[in-house]
This record gives sequence, structure tokens and C-alpha cells, in this order.
Amino acid sequence: MDRRFLITGAFFGLLSVIIGAFAAHGLKPLLSEAANNSFETGVKYQMYHALLFLLLGSVQRKQFNFRKQVFFLLLFGVICFSGSIYLLATNNLTPIDFTGIALVTPLGGTLLIGGWVFLLIEFIKIKRK
Repeated sequence: MDRRFLITGAFFGLLSVIIGAFAAHGLKPLLSEAANNSFETGVKYQMYHALLFLLLGSVQRKQFNFRKQVFFLLLFGVICFSGSIYLLATNNLTPIDFTGIALVTPLGGTLLIGGWVFLLIEFIKIKRK
């Protein structure tokens, strides 16, 4: 078990439920349908990766060579991807113009893809019995 993965997964899961509930009940009437859909995408991806963190936290350390790289790729990927979506979707509700961070979203997506690539490499290396 890896405590760092488990704590991060639980934290991201908790936040995605809180943020998702806030969006569904508080933001929905204030946002356009497109902004609501974008916000929901951010929440979904955050939860998907929260579950992945919990799963990876359960894997034995010796079976996972790229643990540190995957952790940071996924951590910063979720923050950049979902975080930028939250800010961009609620841009019209704040006095701050967040459109300048629009390129952070694909950067976050690229980091998430990188994390998954490292996992794929690890799984390919597993020897068949």
C-alpha cells in the first residue's frame, strides 16, 4: 500500500463530490448548458483519477517501477485539467478573466495521458505466468 496515493485519491474523490454537488445545486442556474457540461467533465475526470489513485495505492511497491512519475503526472494532470475547466466554465461569474489559462487544459490532459502511458508500459512488462 502507498499512503501518498491513497490520501491523494481520497482527497480528489472528496473534492469531486463536493465540487460536483456545488455545481449541480448552486452553479447550474448560473451557467450556460455548455459551461455546465464542461464543468461536469472536469468533475468526472477528477473522480476517475481519484479512483485510479486509490487503485494504485493498493498495488505493492515492488511491482510498480514508475510509481513516482505516475503519481506526479496524474497529480498535476488532474490539477491542470480539471482545475482549469472549473475556472474556465465559471469565467463569467468572476471579475477575473480566466480565458488566458485555456492552454492549461490540454497540458493537463497531456500529463494525464503520460501517466496512463507509464501504466501501460508497466503492464506490458508484467511477465506471463
